Amino acid sequence: MTIRANSPAARDVASLIHPYTNLRTHQDTGPVVMSRGDGVRVIDDQGKEYIDALAGLWCASLGFRQERLVEAAAGAMAKLPFYHTFSGKSHEPGIDLAEKLLELAPVPMSKVFFANSGSEANDTAIKLAWYFNNAHDRPEKKKIISRTKAYHGVTIATASLTGLPNNHRDFDLPIDRFLHTSCPHHYRYAEPGETETEFSDRCARDLEELIEREGRDTIAAFIAEPVMGAGGVIPPPEGYFERIQPILKANDILFIVDEVICGFFRTGKRFGTETFGLQPDMMTMAKALSSGYLPISALMISDPIYQAMVRESEKIGVFGHGFTYGGHPVSCAVALETLKIYDEIQISSHVERVAPHFQAALRRMGEHPLIGEARGLGLLGGLEIVGNKETGEPFDASHMVAAFAARRAEDGGVITRGIGDTLAFSPPLVIDEDHIDRLFGIVEKALDETSAMVEREGLRD
Repeated sequence: MTIRANSPAARDVASLIHPYTNLRTHQDTGPVVMSRGDGVRVIDDQGKEYIDALAGLWCASLGFRQERLVEAAAGAMAKLPFYHTFSGKSHEPGIDLAEKLLELAPVPMSKVFFANSGSEANDTAIKLAWYFNNAHDRPEKKKIISRTKAYHGVTIATASLTGLPNNHRDFDLPIDRFLHTSCPHHYRYAEPGETETEFSDRCARDLEELIEREGRDTIAAFIAEPVMGAGGVIPPPEGYFERIQPILKANDILFIVDEVICGFFRTGKRFGTETFGLQPDMMTMAKALSSGYLPISALMISDPIYQAMVRESEKIGVFGHGFTYGGHPVSCAVALETLKIYDEIQISSHVERVAPHFQAALRRMGEHPLIGEARGLGLLGGLEIVGNKETGEPFDASHMVAAFAARRAEDGGVITRGIGDTLAFSPPLVIDEDHIDRLFGIVEKALDETSAMVEREGLRD
């Protein structure tokens, strides 16, 4: 690619730092500059259209041109363009949204705290787990258990929770107090002949052994995504959460459920918590809360946690935590309108109708010689690329085969993402069967082109 002087791409290279990008390569290749969106499609500054099979970053649930959200933002901006919730202040959009979320909560929750991103919501959950245990005079009960391949954010604390090596390397992470137990990915980590239920039992034993080794009186909380997202779209194996949750209860460990990706119908139900029968003490959410149109996240907490917060803030004189833009009135107004649209267009019924078509198309991709496992749930999917389909042996990571496949799909007009060995899919919830077929038709062609590259370069052992 030749970057034209004074083009948006050239200006980008001269000025921006891009997350999750090889910064050296980017100096030569430049960005794809998006200029507008329409439904499940986005259009770049050259006029090329793409089906966005990742809904931006798992978030544009209502697609890229929902006029009601634009109008909600404009109306809220004209009425109250900014206010905060510090020092006992409030505003109606924030109050209305908090009430609505508590009404929709799949388990009893007491209060809502607003932030701006999933990272901030999860970071707050960590701090509240510590605050809670200090209120109960348990100063040693502070460690947080996450899982290998989990993704919970990129702040210092949430990147420590995240169980992906490239989020730790050369950032001096993880910091103390953060532990990781086994990843519940049956395809990749099960022993030969081990059923999903047996594998879940082993994951549970791993957790019990970690708690025993560290000491139950040192463990504050366990955090989990219902379906692991950025770690490779990994649904839990059969019986996993049924085995995990009693262990947490028995050891007086708080359960934080990260609904940042799964929340708001991504797994078919409103929350992944409902899909898997979870009983969290805290729930975090973001992304589809506003369909990605404005930054907002939320943390819902149980009443025992809130009562402990009240006692601590009374002792100290203040609850010393908050974000300037947390609960921004315009973001709250857009989130409220998003929730209204979900109900009015019966998005749950729509997902229930199209998800089987999506999953069937995904599973057909699993027959491709490059794909070791096709997995997913609802409108979430992953295709794991392997060097040997029979054994599941992956390609050497340095070959970046999944990233090559993602580039070929993008060239063909579908935006996906190569996450390690996996192509990830999380399209706007409003996608229809026709777009699903077109999406996977392009992906299949990209996989064929990737197979040809693999043979040409001799990348198989």
